Amino acid sequence: MQHDEVIWQVIGHKHCSYRTKTVTQNFCRNEYNVTGLCNRSSCPLANSRYATIKEIDGTLYLYMKSIERAHSPKDLWERVKLPRNYAKALETIDKHLAFWPRFLVHKNKQRLTKMTQYLIRMRKLALKVKPKLMTMPAKQVQREARREAKAEIAAVLDRSIEKELLQRLKSGTYGDIYNFPMKEYEKVLDMESMEAADEEEEDAAEEEEEEEEPEVEYVEGYEMEDEEDEIEDIATDLKERYNGSSESDSDDEEDNPRRGVGGKRGVTLPSKREARDALAIKADAAQRKKRRGHVEIEYEEEQENQSSRM
Repeated sequence: MQHDEVIWQVIGHKHCSYRTKTVTQNFCRNEYNVTGLCNRSSCPLANSRYATIKEIDGTLYLYMKSIERAHSPKDLWERVKLPRNYAKALETIDKHLAFWPRFLVHKNKQRLTKMTQYLIRMRKLALKVKPKLMTMPAKQVQREARREAKAEIAAVLDRSIEKELLQRLKSGTYGDIYNFPMKEYEKVLDMESMEAADEEEEDAAEEEEEEEEPEVEYVEGYEMEDEEDEIEDIATDLKERYNGSSESDSDDEEDNPRRGVGGKRGVTLPSKREARDALAIKADAAQRKKRRGHVEIEYEEEQENQSSRM
């Protein structure tokens, strides 16, 4: 019924629809070919006993063909699912191809190794994120830009027409002559009423803030008086120093008239800046005393006794 040598003589030397000729070698496009080469030992048509491995949706299967099932083409190939573990898959191949030619056993193991490796690479590549290149034709971009511009113009016109129609409806221009959608009209009226309510709430909140009584604050009132007293004390001290220096200069002029210019020794009056610096130093000292919690107590009786003695 089936003679392998006759089949190979026909398809090997004359014509085969699965053969692909190249300059160096011929290849076979049959999906059941275990090596992909066009030769006598690898041809799935010219061998009544054949085995190969196929991959379907990431799962490997071992396909086996025997001469006993040649009379029923629908049951020609026997399929066995191979486990995902590589070592167990090799054991399955050895079990089902125990008494088969060594060439087929060896080539099926090689095919299993190659397919296992490319399935691992496929899983790794699927986990990686790759950039996707998208082509943008110039004509399509220009067309979309024109459509967007037209849509914007139409939207502006629709809004302006809607506003104009609402104003006419409010003023009663049309009356009861025309039928118009009341939903849009009521929607706009609701929006305007909501805006008016928001404005009233803001005005009420502002009035409540104005009606609230201002908070009362207490401020120390003796700092300025102390500063004025200190300024007066500094001024009196500077005057006394100036007067004392002027008297000493007049005595020195009588003894040595060449000393000084214009009958004076060159006494300089204190500037405003020096007076301010002295006042700032005293203010810092007073603040440090306050921080330390120093308390000064004055007794009226002692002050009166001192005044009477003076």
